[in-house]
Amino acid sequence: MESPLGGDEFAPVSTYLNTAACGLLPRRAVDAVRRLAEDTAAGNERAGGSLAATAAVRESFARIAGVAADRVALAGSVASLTGLVAASLPSGADVLIPERDFASVVTPLASRPDLKPRYAPLDGLAEAVRPGTALVALSAVQSADGRVADLAAVREAATACGARILLDATQAAGWLPLDAGAYDYTVTSAYKFLLSPRGVSFLTVGEDAQEGLRPLAPGLFAAETRDDMYGALPLASSARRYDEPPSFLAYHAAERSLALVEEIGLPALHAHATGLAARFRTGLVELGHTPVPGDSAIVVVPGLGGAREALAAAGVVVSAPAGGLRAAFHLHNAAADVDRALEALSGVR
Repeated sequence: MESPLGGDEFAPVSTYLNTAACGLLPRRAVDAVRRLAEDTAAGNERAGGSLAATAAVRESFARIAGVAADRVALAGSVASLTGLVAASLPSGADVLIPERDFASVVTPLASRPDLKPRYAPLDGLAEAVRPGTALVALSAVQSADGRVADLAAVREAATACGARILLDATQAAGWLPLDAGAYDYTVTSAYKFLLSPRGVSFLTVGEDAQEGLRPLAPGLFAAETRDDMYGALPLASSARRYDEPPSFLAYHAAERSLALVEEIGLPALHAHATGLAARFRTGLVELGHTPVPGDSAIVVVPGLGGAREALAAAGVVVSAPAGGLRAAFHLHNAAADVDRALEALSGVR
């Protein structure tokens, strides 16, 4: 735990505990963006971007998520992917969502006036599934407080009632092992624990679930082949039919970032991040604070958001969603980062 797993890939100028808001770009990702930008500025044959890079990103995420690459679609944002699923639901569909889940999960579903969203506490979500529920939509890890959902219970309840599941893995993928094939749909933005720029997001869709999921704005990248770029093109038979045009600079970076995640491996990343988080929780309790309990890489102390300024003055970067103090631990962090944050909090009451 004493040495960051990222080695010399990272060089933050602060004690950075804010991956739940934005992940650090590794050097290799920055280099990839720089090379593509320079190639495009020079107008050489590598200008614009590489389809090989986007293919590598798809394959890398598929391995991280535990699914075949043909089950993965590439997009720019989670909200657009959640909107795709929302558009597939029949009018009047009963949709179950945890209370105060992240807006990218909730808003696309709630904005359809003919759906019937219901909200339940996260720890009572499985019990709230009922016959006739069409979709359960939730985050694997809550952005506001770092809680990890009881996904096994939700899957069991949804299966019993014939409901589909939409899982947002944005705050989980990169430190929490993920079996995306256990869900009808997963959506993931890569700019947090997958250490990529904004503009890289993923949809996984099961073969059965794909039957009822209609592409909303298919274009060239959703076609079965790109041999002819004119006229109406047949859509890909795989999940690639939901692909959006890639932002090549972001995807060139993501190719390198996801490769780093794979090199280290999710078991090591999970043990490292949750070990540091446990150390932080223990220290917080010793200081008289009460963090949200659990075994998450994200640690939140409700009501302590005002301490963010004291931490910033000490060179520690955290965030304060919903008034809580939130610290998130990842591969670039070490035990010394935990201790520095606790020292900065030692005088805060």
